[in-house]
Amino acid sequence: MDRMDDFLRLSASTARFTYGAPRAFSFGDEGRLLWFLRSSGPTDPFDSLWVLDTATGTETRLADPRELFPEPAPLPVVERRLRERSRLVAAGIGSYALSADGRTAVFALYGRLYEVTPAADSGAPAQPKELPTAGPVFDPRPSPDASRIAYVAGDALHTVPGGRISPDDGARWGVAEFAAAEELDRHRGHWWSPDGERLLAARVDESALQRRWFADPARPELPAEDFAYPEAGGPNADVRFWVLRPGTDAAVRLDWDTETYPYVSDAEWDSPSEILLTVRDRLQRNVLLLSADPDTGHTRELSRTTHPQWVDTLLPGTPARLADGRMLTSADTPGGAARALALDGALITGDGLQVRCVAGTHGGRLLIEAGQRDPSEQQVLLLDPDTGDLTPLADGPGVHTVLASAAGALLLASADADGIRRLLRTADGREPDAPGDLSQPLPYRVVPVLERVTEHAVPTALVLPRGHVPGTRLPVLMDSYGGPGMQDVSAEPRRWQHRQWWADQGFAVVTVDNRGTAYVSPKFTHAMYRGFSEVTLEDQVAALQALGARHGDLDLTRVGIRGWSYGGYLSAMAVLRRPDVFHAAAAGAAPTDFRQYDTAYTERYLGLPQEHPEVYERDSLLADAPKLTRPLLLVTGLADDNVHPSHTLRLSQALTDAGRPHQLLALPGVTHMTPGGAREKIMALELDFFRKELGLA
Repeated sequence: MDRMDDFLRLSASTARFTYGAPRAFSFGDEGRLLWFLRSSGPTDPFDSLWVLDTATGTETRLADPRELFPEPAPLPVVERRLRERSRLVAAGIGSYALSADGRTAVFALYGRLYEVTPAADSGAPAQPKELPTAGPVFDPRPSPDASRIAYVAGDALHTVPGGRISPDDGARWGVAEFAAAEELDRHRGHWWSPDGERLLAARVDESALQRRWFADPARPELPAEDFAYPEAGGPNADVRFWVLRPGTDAAVRLDWDTETYPYVSDAEWDSPSEILLTVRDRLQRNVLLLSADPDTGHTRELSRTTHPQWVDTLLPGTPARLADGRMLTSADTPGGAARALALDGALITGDGLQVRCVAGTHGGRLLIEAGQRDPSEQQVLLLDPDTGDLTPLADGPGVHTVLASAAGALLLASADADGIRRLLRTADGREPDAPGDLSQPLPYRVVPVLERVTEHAVPTALVLPRGHVPGTRLPVLMDSYGGPGMQDVSAEPRRWQHRQWWADQGFAVVTVDNRGTAYVSPKFTHAMYRGFSEVTLEDQVAALQALGARHGDLDLTRVGIRGWSYGGYLSAMAVLRRPDVFHAAAAGAAPTDFRQYDTAYTERYLGLPQEHPEVYERDSLLADAPKLTRPLLLVTGLADDNVHPSHTLRLSQALTDAGRPHQLLALPGVTHMTPGGAREKIMALELDFFRKELGLA
């Protein structure tokens, strides 16, 4: 029987209200062109490539995947996995890359390579041109003048025109390894030099890594699929960077201490004679910006950012060298009250500003995204690097973001309870219409009750049923992520749609950003160091009890908890360790033992398992299995290459061995992103579970 209601069907058919929304914006042609991807409407999953001429306001669709490929084809495995790493649910054209002048784009579609250039007068564009390749294409990148295109096929780096340019040495060339793509926000593996003569390329040797396997039990006739996975405490991929010259055998390896600094989180050409690399040590306490000579491979240190626990990855745009040569780095203010910026080591922001991103420069000032008020909000500001003066560009209630062109054009996005709005501002001050948003209007206008509770000022949100009558007691559903690198309590409106649906089923929905989560302060985030479980659970319980004391309609004798990924870990842990507080849990894709999770994420927070086995043992849920006394629903996707299904299956096995009854939902073909309506189907089953276990009529 179909248990999906109208909201869940709508959410599934619109990819959680994202189909039809423009994304992947890039400025080109000195700000005259604004490129983007967008599908044709709220239920169309196939993104096309578009361009907006800011001089005329004309939108032009340059490439429609259904015209180029009437019958969708399988994606190359490497692209399918990158889409999983970047959490991309849309089909069709997943990404594109521009020439240096921003007038030509190249993209891959089902392994085929295309290039397209809009007409200069915004008339009918040239049709996308398919180019010959050596095999299924991944991550094509045009040279600065668009005369050649580099791409990956079969783990080798090629150019067209030209041919293979990477050696056949058993390594993977031109791609980002799992740790970089999943945990360090680097999704690329090759870069053209500004003069178009050379390519910087990553060489990835995964031979020392263990293999993880997937088999689809619903289709036993298909072969199993495997991939290399860097498990905590084990080897990482051996990643080196080389400079290659197409058409020749010339190759120069960049030389730095890769044993001490195995992670490359960013790479770029600063000029034809200099490459900038950002490298991290294994525990990510030291982040170095290196200058590399592409002729000799010699590197030298330009800046060093250090932290006794870890240097957070959540400050894009740093470290960087400004046009005047000064070094811009991240730093914490004394006492860890704020994430700050420093120039040549001297702080230029203070405790009253939580810097979240350096988006570039604009009019000689730094363009930043930062929080000045409640952590749930974000502003766009101009920061004078010499005086520290701030000028707001977008600072109303909500979450504001920005994209800037080198020529001075801006695209501002503002999100609040009324939805998402975009403002396009050209360098000469005009404000033409921004690309149209064709996504499904959000069904609910949700204004959660936001409060800071406990002695740690933990951010919380409460969503009640629409039309709730005060004095009516409600069972509580905790719905939090709780892990590092994530913020749940935010003014971004899409994240509250599903929580309002849960509330309308008869729950008081509570969301808590415990210590360890992002964007409150460095001190708040680093409280999770060397231990996930104690801080996470302690803050969730304390916040729930504080809210219960403030809001008499919360029935703390009936508390359920649900979550996915780290939120699934939190949910399972809650009923295993605090059955006095939590009465039922649905735990999805839970990393039940971090000794089996990846290196770059886990070791950043917990250290090496060889050096701190007690930390990993304390945070593992397997030994807690005999303690289960509350209803527990475990959910896993059997194609999840992030939190492998073995995490859930091992906990289920431990529960079975201990004679502890539980429910297990294993979903063939479902990945960590739960695409194709899987999340909504799981929600419908979870609703039945919580209604039964919490006594909700």
